[in-house]
Amino acid sequence: MKNAANDGATVTREKPQAHRATSLKQLAEHLGLNPATVSVVLNDVPGRSIPQATRDRIKAAAMAMNYRPNLLARSLRNRQTLTIGILVPKLGVGYHTQVMSGIGDQLMQAGYFYFTAHHQHKPNLIEDYTHMLIGRGVQGIIAIDTRLEHPLSIPVAAVAGHQNIEGVTNIRLDHRLAAEQALGHLHALGHRKIAFMRGQPFSSDSDDRWKSLCAVAARLGIEIKPELVAHLDRDMISPELGYPVVQQLMAAKTPFTALVAFNDISAIGAMRALNDFHLRVPEDVSVLGFDDIQAARCATPHLTTINQPLEEMGRVATQSLLNRIHNAAPLHAEIKIEPKLVVRESTGPVKN
Repeated sequence: MKNAANDGATVTREKPQAHRATSLKQLAEHLGLNPATVSVVLNDVPGRSIPQATRDRIKAAAMAMNYRPNLLARSLRNRQTLTIGILVPKLGVGYHTQVMSGIGDQLMQAGYFYFTAHHQHKPNLIEDYTHMLIGRGVQGIIAIDTRLEHPLSIPVAAVAGHQNIEGVTNIRLDHRLAAEQALGHLHALGHRKIAFMRGQPFSSDSDDRWKSLCAVAARLGIEIKPELVAHLDRDMISPELGYPVVQQLMAAKTPFTALVAFNDISAIGAMRALNDFHLRVPEDVSVLGFDDIQAARCATPHLTTINQPLEEMGRVATQSLLNRIHNAAPLHAEIKIEPKLVVRESTGPVKN
């Protein structure tokens, strides 16, 4: 580049270099201090009498020189990666997202990072991803709606876990109480002809929830007719899941006044299908969901449902896992969570 002020002389301007990271040794040499002293300050090691002025000087230089600690080396020395692995069937709105929100909040407060692997309920992926996460140094695993088959070499917490496996803490909803609340509500409204959705065979809660509903129905004198039981089989997280259920029930031509859905997503789809069949909710058919996801409060009509405290379940699972990692509490094979009936607009008295 020519510059007239320099009588035609060529002026070379160097391109600015990227601000490279500085090693601990370089930082210590710049400060004229022992690397051990610098490490103690930057890692906030307690019990060391280092003047505050020196501490301030070290931290200011570390920031100015773009020093970044070698977390891998530190984790190898301490055998603590501060990392957790999360296994989840799908990433999307609803149940899994709300559980993961509670997990993420709790891990963030504890200073932990996490890897997430979604496996679509495929046993080979569950097995492969588990080994990959352990190979990457995670200190524990949280499994959400995931069927585990055997013990692992690190602590595990399972949300909606129903397998009694050594070393695994199962965070489980009290499904018997949930069934009492759901069917008790409909029974009190006069409903006796009730249709049901059974969950997908790959969903962790399916069997326990169905067994609980059958037991409570028998106690209340509610007959469960086979033609009024629809089996979910698709692996999806949109309301479309519940639409064909109503088509199947209507094709059976067996009257029903209420529908107990497997979850809120399927309940919302079922309400749309009932509307398309010119049936009003709740005047003609009451619909009851399960989970109390955020969309349940915005559905039309607003969905009556069984609340699972999903974010709280995520936090409980995370804290139980961290307690195990730090030997702060003994292993609990099961932690039971209480549900709560939330009555909104989608259920009403049976039509006379």
